Amino acid sequence: MGAFKAYDIRGIYNKDFDKHFVYKVGFFLPGLLKADYVVVGRDVRTTSDEIFDYLCRGITDSGADVWNIGHATTPMVYFATVHYAADASVQITASHNPAIYNGLKISRAGALPVGGDSGLQELKDLVETGTITKADKPGQVIDKPVKNDYIDYLKPYVPDLNNVKLSIDLSHGMANLLVKDLIGTHHDYLYDHFDGTFPAHEPNPLEEENCADVKAAVLDNSSDLGIIFDGDADRVMFIDEKGRFIQPDYITAVIGAYYLEKEQGNVLQDIRTSRSTTEYLEKLGARVTTWKVGHAFAKVKLREINGIFGGELAGHYYFRDFNHCDSGMLAALLVLQVLVRIRAEGKTFSELIDSIIVYANSGEQNFKLEQKDEAMQALYQRYAKEHEPLAVLDFDGYRIEFADWWFNVRKSNTEPYLRLVAEARSEQMLQTKVAEISAIIRSFQ
Repeated sequence: MGAFKAYDIRGIYNKDFDKHFVYKVGFFLPGLLKADYVVVGRDVRTTSDEIFDYLCRGITDSGADVWNIGHATTPMVYFATVHYAADASVQITASHNPAIYNGLKISRAGALPVGGDSGLQELKDLVETGTITKADKPGQVIDKPVKNDYIDYLKPYVPDLNNVKLSIDLSHGMANLLVKDLIGTHHDYLYDHFDGTFPAHEPNPLEEENCADVKAAVLDNSSDLGIIFDGDADRVMFIDEKGRFIQPDYITAVIGAYYLEKEQGNVLQDIRTSRSTTEYLEKLGARVTTWKVGHAFAKVKLREINGIFGGELAGHYYFRDFNHCDSGMLAALLVLQVLVRIRAEGKTFSELIDSIIVYANSGEQNFKLEQKDEAMQALYQRYAKEHEPLAVLDFDGYRIEFADWWFNVRKSNTEPYLRLVAEARSEQMLQTKVAEISAIIRSFQ
């Protein structure tokens, strides 16, 4: 079964993995991570309860206890991992994927991610070849609610929103657990009840088509900002008061406007991040580090550089103050802090975003093809070998930098795509470069 990915276990339930697979994950995980108990949370997908049942059977048959925090956002599981000093945790979720998917996000002590090169491969080997011998004394499932403690942690970040109008799309997902407790019931909410079939739209706000309703709500209600969470609330995206979707790496700059006036230091960005964001952060005093895409890499790197925070093009935002983990809710509250401040100065959110953007950006474009490595090598040969770039980053695909433009091409870790992002000083130059690069990629289709 092909459910083991670079960052987590994920796939179509009963096709890529099933309850027997989940039982084995549960059985071998405590031994792998040397855990006497495992914190477990879950989303509201229609298959999550069955997965919870078989995961718990596996964990308890190994002799370890389950500390059940119930329905949870993924960041709540990270919080509980540290709050309860657990050596292991699992969130049952497929995050932003369609309803037929599900999965397991696994962390070790300190909420450090268990990824492909940090434990998942060993777990895969155990699931495929390990021998199950049940413990003489089985573990127990113990309820350990953590929601109120997590809300108490977030409350100090909530600004005064009495004079702010918001439209908030909860995507029928896990953000429903928290938002109204934190920022009140008086805002305009969309899809603010749980439904694991996600009838309104897929719980992936990075696909702009899924933001159509919140965009319309912002304009209809004259909102100061629109907010949309993904299915497990580890990601969040924003719509300005003009109804424009804000590319998530620009929000990294907005969060910088919150933190960097208080403390200057290291900030993490992924290899796809706009130069507009990098330069804005540097003007605020940040020392910016560029690194690989994905939470399993970002959380470790943010610790390594003692970074204040970090952000990704996909809408993940990581915080030193949150155990170097990502939280869509904390990111939203910090953006609202900045919104309240600039409104007091007579500025709108769109004006702030427009002050950040100085380059034309393609956004992330996807190409489905088999010969990914060959296409990437052809691009490397054309632009890194036959020209003289300012820099070449090669730790997650290639980011090749020139004075007036750059591009990144990389293989998706979760989907069968080659992904391209490009940026230039002018829209005309951008279109020319994207056309050149796209032609090379398509020659391998």
